[in-house]
Amino acid sequence: MDTGLSVATVQRRIRNMKANGTIMAETALINPKSVGYAMTFLIFVELEHERIDQIDAFRRKAKAESQVQQCYYVTGESDFALIALARNMEDYEQLTHRLFFNDSNVKRFRTSVVMDRTKVGMDVPLG
Repeated sequence: MDTGLSVATVQRRIRNMKANGTIMAETALINPKSVGYAMTFLIFVELEHERIDQIDAFRRKAKAESQVQQCYYVTGESDFALIALARNMEDYEQLTHRLFFNDSNVKRFRTSVVMDRTKVGMDVPLG
């Protein structure tokens, strides 16, 4: 795509967008199956208590868990929605113990197993 801008101008704009937080990161989209993660899960988590310190504690735990790809604090029946990966069902069970069963503030969680990754990405429409 030709923008009509010089390379230096484009590089300067990219640098500025990184500095002001418009561009948060540059990432590679890796096929999870190619690195051994055959299963993807949507997990909806309801906390027992919704005090800010407990919400923040769960946020930190989800951020620290490498198998959690995305974590959203949401409205509605659940408090959090997660997208997580596992190598197999046993691996997922271990993840549930680390994230949920060993946390007294997790009231319940519901899981949906992803059958097909129809659309995956973090694209944001511009314009």
